[in-house]
Amino acid sequence: MKKPERLNDMIRYLNGREFFNLQDLMDTYKISKSTALRDIGSLEQLGMPIFAEHGRHGRYGILKNRLLSPITFTMDEVYALYFAMLTLEAYQSTPFHLSVTQLNEKFENCLSKKQIEQIHKMKKVLQFEMSPHPNVSRFLDKILKSILNGNGCKIQYASKNQEKSYSVQFFKISAKFGQWYAAGIEIPTNRYKVFRCDRIAYVEEEGVKSPFSVDELVSRSLDMYRSMNSIDFEIEIVEQAQDIFYKEHYPSMTINPGARTLIRGFYNEGEEAFIADYFMKYGNSVIAVRPESLKRLIQDRIESLLKYYQTL
Repeated sequence: MKKPERLNDMIRYLNGREFFNLQDLMDTYKISKSTALRDIGSLEQLGMPIFAEHGRHGRYGILKNRLLSPITFTMDEVYALYFAMLTLEAYQSTPFHLSVTQLNEKFENCLSKKQIEQIHKMKKVLQFEMSPHPNVSRFLDKILKSILNGNGCKIQYASKNQEKSYSVQFFKISAKFGQWYAAGIEIPTNRYKVFRCDRIAYVEEEGVKSPFSVDELVSRSLDMYRSMNSIDFEIEIVEQAQDIFYKEHYPSMTINPGARTLIRGFYNEGEEAFIADYFMKYGNSVIAVRPESLKRLIQDRIESLLKYYQTL
């Protein structure tokens, strides 16, 4: 832990105490006695009201005028913030340099004793069920930084046992089922691409500003993704199968509930198999498929899967 981060954490740690000694800081932050003394001096320079009690059982005290003002949360806010922290635990990687455990400790330092008792009870009954993805996305922080700076990146991307180089301006990071994705446009072709972040092996931010703003790219992302040769589709499903769509679908798809429940969208050339596999999830909830070419592809993939299982 770097010194600025450690001092910031110490302020929170000591804000709830009247007295402490050097050993408390040495044990909590795994630092030497000399480092602890220097940190106390730094805290005093920052304005923390620390005084020393000398003698055989010497210790440090903190005046009652705390550096931090108390933060008051309602119980609904406490529950909501804790649930948000649970979502972070579902990801092997995040774009943020933090420990969820440490974040939880800081959060509890802002709560009353009664609120802490309530949140500990809540932990037993409120759960966020999600299977963490085992692959690590090492460069989420760099991708996020490049988006905020409006700069392009040079990346190395591993796919199908090959590693390729791309120049990309990223404009969006998204997460689905524990896996992170980064959307961007390839420079200089301006082709829309989505990268699985765990497959990005190297990122170097370039200092050159992109001609496009992030807001512009986000608003135009679907138009940029759609190629001139894209194919429109329309799938009619039974009303009860809407839940499958809402659990998982893609930006190029929309659902039209009504007298007939229709899923409409488009796919680009080369994505036919991907779309066919998606609609196989609907099983016998599908009523009609258009175009006919997509229907035939779904039939072929089902027959191929049946033949495979017959050989087992």
